[in-house]
Amino acid sequence: MSPLGLGNDIGGSLRNPAHCCGISSIKPSVGVIPMATVIPPEDNKFAAVNSAVWSGGSFVYVPKGVHVEVPLQTYFRINAENSGQFERTLIIIDEGAYAHYIEGCTAPSYSSDSFHSGVIEIIVKKGARMRYSTIQNWSHNVYNLVTQRAAVYEGAHMEWVDGNLGSKVTMKYPATYLLEPGARGEILSIAMATSGQHQDAGGKVVHFAPNTSSSIVSKSISKNDGRSSYRGLVKVYDGAKNAKSNVECDALLLNDDSRTDTYPYIEIEEKTASVGHEATVSKINDEQVFYLMSRGLSEEAATGLIVRGFIEPIAKELPLEYAVELNRLIELEMEGSVG
Repeated sequence: MSPLGLGNDIGGSLRNPAHCCGISSIKPSVGVIPMATVIPPEDNKFAAVNSAVWSGGSFVYVPKGVHVEVPLQTYFRINAENSGQFERTLIIIDEGAYAHYIEGCTAPSYSSDSFHSGVIEIIVKKGARMRYSTIQNWSHNVYNLVTQRAAVYEGAHMEWVDGNLGSKVTMKYPATYLLEPGARGEILSIAMATSGQHQDAGGKVVHFAPNTSSSIVSKSISKNDGRSSYRGLVKVYDGAKNAKSNVECDALLLNDDSRTDTYPYIEIEEKTASVGHEATVSKINDEQVFYLMSRGLSEEAATGLIVRGFIEPIAKELPLEYAVELNRLIELEMEGSVG
């Protein structure tokens, strides 16, 4: 566990942003590929094992001023029983460029456990914008331990849209390092935990520079004995004048056996910073269910409608076909089916 209390994604590298994000090796062109500079092997044990054994993944470079209008799409699948997957993704968005990258994950159900440990590094240069969306639907025998981090430069904008529905255990906290003035970061996270699942998700934002801004919105749903957790970091360094950050985490419990936990960590060194945090935990309101049933819906349909309304702020950020898929996967989880 790091001194910041966040374990595997922070470590000592926060103390020197130039070191942890390899600023000196990031060139104006793609002639030098800065692999393992945003997340070096020594960052954490999962990054180390990924660096040692990775054998696939994806690389994206968007040249200066290019706007990619159609989302880039990838799909990761574990096909073998009792196996591991260690892909690595590197994305570089050059100055003034834009791209949306969508990742899907799934695996057949086996009797023995599998392990997924991916590393995602993103560099968003001056005035650029990047959105990285994930719909994670691993089977319930997969341990999903992922390290994701973006280095964001002057006036650039990084967005994470993170959906976690599958796996036995997920530990995933998309991180954004705001390295230069005017950089912005947004993290939208949704997690659903049903029987035998533990979804430990959230987000991390580190403000290194003045006039940077960020937001984290996390929503979780717990059913049966499922456990969901929000784990987040907001760190503002001395000198990051007028930095602004807001964190919202909302949890919905569907029955008495479900559980949710919140582990926020906020560390402020700059007296001009403005940081807000709010958290709510709620259950399905019987009056809402009764009202919807009085309009002809079954109890199951009424509950599903309330859950879909709960996640709407995140689902609407996805392209239509992915929003439909996310809603359908949640319906299957509510029914106890295999998606």
